[in-house]
Amino acid sequence: MVGAGLLRRLGVTALGLPNGPHRVTVERDLRVPVDDGVTLLADRYVPDGVERPPTVLVRSPYGRRGPFGLMCGQTFASHGFQAVVQSVRGGFGSGGEFEALDERDDGLATIAWLERQPWFGGTFAMHGPSYLGYVQWAVAADAGPSLRALSMQVTASQFREAINVGGTFALESTLIWVDLTARMKHPLSGLTTGVLSPRRARRATLSGRPIAELDALATGAPQRFFQDLLEHGPDSPFWDRRDFSAGVSRVSAPVNMTGGWYDIFLPWQMQDYAALRAAGHRPYLTIGPWFHADQKMMRGSIEEALRWFRAHLLDDPSELREMPVRLFVTGAREWREFPEWPVPGMTEERWRLQPDGGLGTGTPPVSEPTRYRYDPAHPTPFLGGPTLLGGSRPVTDQRRLERRRDVLTFTSAPLAEDVEIIGPVAAEIFLRSNREHTDVVVRLCDVAPDGTSLNLCEGMRRLVPGTPEPDADGVRRVEVELWPAGHRFAAGHRVRVQVCSGAYPRVARNPGTGEPLGTASELLTADQEIFHTADRPSAIVLPRVGISGV
Repeated sequence: MVGAGLLRRLGVTALGLPNGPHRVTVERDLRVPVDDGVTLLADRYVPDGVERPPTVLVRSPYGRRGPFGLMCGQTFASHGFQAVVQSVRGGFGSGGEFEALDERDDGLATIAWLERQPWFGGTFAMHGPSYLGYVQWAVAADAGPSLRALSMQVTASQFREAINVGGTFALESTLIWVDLTARMKHPLSGLTTGVLSPRRARRATLSGRPIAELDALATGAPQRFFQDLLEHGPDSPFWDRRDFSAGVSRVSAPVNMTGGWYDIFLPWQMQDYAALRAAGHRPYLTIGPWFHADQKMMRGSIEEALRWFRAHLLDDPSELREMPVRLFVTGAREWREFPEWPVPGMTEERWRLQPDGGLGTGTPPVSEPTRYRYDPAHPTPFLGGPTLLGGSRPVTDQRRLERRRDVLTFTSAPLAEDVEIIGPVAAEIFLRSNREHTDVVVRLCDVAPDGTSLNLCEGMRRLVPGTPEPDADGVRRVEVELWPAGHRFAAGHRVRVQVCSGAYPRVARNPGTGEPLGTASELLTADQEIFHTADRPSAIVLPRVGISGV
């Protein structure tokens, strides 16, 4: 046991995490019965010499040993908490079949079991990133008074909008995750899936096969959850058991949230933050220059969680920062702290597309629309952006993409002074297309004096007949919500907006026909016109802070 404990401590150190003063013992494979007779397995990490300490509960589909056991079990227990790390149903010894995103009943049954244990000290918290955060939202509103704190990273209370972002289908991330969970059934699987799942997903998306066949190409067999997503759109009853956003305002336990500017769930995490604030709560929020599986974020979030749990489980708030919102401003490479989000002093500033490819705050002159053709047989790719795993860099020089004829760019003059934005980013695009079914993708970039064009944030919107309704000339006013941003454009740099109709394979290509997503085979080109006049002023809306307008 001593040797095993030493190895665990060394493992924590190797992960860059802080070991606490306590020796830790582990009880393996505790049996947790749930309501339908299935038994789930959990490991309990116990700090020596502490009688019935508060518990940190972690529920994971990725196993309860290895890195997750060290991060979420050994680390917390060495700092004086006991930790229960449980495998959700269908994996790593837990019974039943994995039911993706259907976690409320098992979660509440686990809490009831936890409260019956003789070693339970009366209070508990929950912790974890991504799916491990989603399972917190699944139970948080109904967990009862013994739940005293939540610590969640890169997650949201509902995934329906992240999977169907702007009405599109988040193909690559969804396929990566389906492959990841299909293969993570054995202890050693976690060592390879993080690398191989993105490769398998990318290879499948480049095969040219219909989307409904891509899960079998990636994983070796059709996957029920992937097929369910193709069959059930974002407004279908399928999502009713899997959307916990309505309960966010009822959550009374203090919430600590960590996000990343390049995380796939950031916009919906911010919706959860807004719901808590509207209900009168004061959640803590940290957003860094991270993507979804960024190890720097993972390490930092453990230390944040320790401070949060000491404050709310041990009545020791001495390590909490004064300001609840902490943001990393890219470009400036600085951390800033604020009392809330949106940050005080933020004003919306409209930068309008100009007919000569320019971008500025002035009203555009009378002009003909700028045109391009989108061909779904050769879909516009994406280079960098919000990503699930490290299959692509979140920030990438966009010049190769911007040379394509199906990508329009609108660029400001060199800035006379620094321009700083912190907050939600949106766009309003006036579009006429020869297809009722088409997509609009908008991307914000920072162009350096040497011409390097780095992506900051993006958004997309899938158009269907009548939504939005065209005017008498067939022009549609398309509102696009981009990812939030916190960035400084340095003096001498330029602000650039890309407009296109694809971001493949990040989102599924639009075939232009309105056929079902999974089986569409006919591909129709779309001839697009982007308007930039006084009465149809396509624009991006930037959340300006700190510096007067230019």
